[in-house]
Amino acid sequence: MDKQNNLKETIAIFAGGCFWCTEAVFQRLNGVKKVVSGYTGGSIKNPAYREICTGRTGHAEAVKIVFDEAKVSYVELLEVFFATHDPTTLNRQGNDVGTQYRSEIFYTSLEQKGQAEDFIAALEKQHVFSSPVVTAVSAAMPFYEAETEHQNYYNDNQLQPYCQFIINPKIKKLNHSFSSKLNTAH
Repeated sequence: MDKQNNLKETIAIFAGGCFWCTEAVFQRLNGVKKVVSGYTGGSIKNPAYREICTGRTGHAEAVKIVFDEAKVSYVELLEVFFATHDPTTLNRQGNDVGTQYRSEIFYTSLEQKGQAEDFIAALEKQHVFSSPVVTAVSAAMPFYEAETEHQNYYNDNQLQPYCQFIINPKIKKLNHSFSSKLNTAH
């Protein structure tokens, strides 16, 4: 609990390809207090980026999102998550290929689990995507913060080609589709 404002802060953990992309998207939402890039879902403790890149640790690049439920709901986070990555490709997002780039939701409560499963079922029922959603829904596992150079990556490196060609289109889509949900800091 935030003692100053008596706001309830909750955690969501999403893996949607490269964590630089996912972090940049969620940093821009009103009600999101903090986004941390890291690794989860794997078999070793305290993995390093070089180990994750091999795909042998089982970890996914993920983000831990601390958010204020009074300003943004978990379902709204799910809406943004599914709108800003391809949940129909197994172990890949664009040119990023490997299990570390999988689409997965790591729920931190049974309520989140139910909301995620219901959201995916609704996407499938409405045929939102032309292929089936392959996003896994799993219980949260230990989350390991990525190295410092991976934190706030897009904001610190906007002129890098990866940021311009891969992340910028996601930000533009976010700005267009979710303009009423954006904070004014970015």
